[in-house]
Amino acid sequence: MATNKIARVTEDVHRELSAILREVKDPRVKDCLLSIVRVEVTNDLSYCTVYVSTMEGLERTKGAVQGLKSAAGYVRRELGHRLKLRHVPELIFKATDSIEYGASISRILRDLDIPPQEPEDGEGEL
Repeated sequence: MATNKIARVTEDVHRELSAILREVKDPRVKDCLLSIVRVEVTNDLSYCTVYVSTMEGLERTKGAVQGLKSAAGYVRRELGHRLKLRHVPELIFKATDSIEYGASISRILRDLDIPPQEPEDGEGEL
């Protein structure tokens, strides 16, 4: 039962943080394509680790994380107003390069030039 609540709160936090981050006025956050990759909430709802990434690379993401850390009080207050939680978890922002990594893998796969396979007899027909 508790894992369902944690999963639901995690989804709610992810959704609301995405909306709140669009409202942050810090130029380190506002001037980049910031994406929330993953949200992890502890079992007692005291801490929430938010993994963020940008298309511009890891260094740009680290700058955005510094902006998010300075705006953490505002973000936490807004999160509390929107979710109506008794205890709003403390937000911990971490930079990750997963979007840049995924884009580079996509580029590599696109550059392979693998010809499409023809379906053999009986395959692909209904």
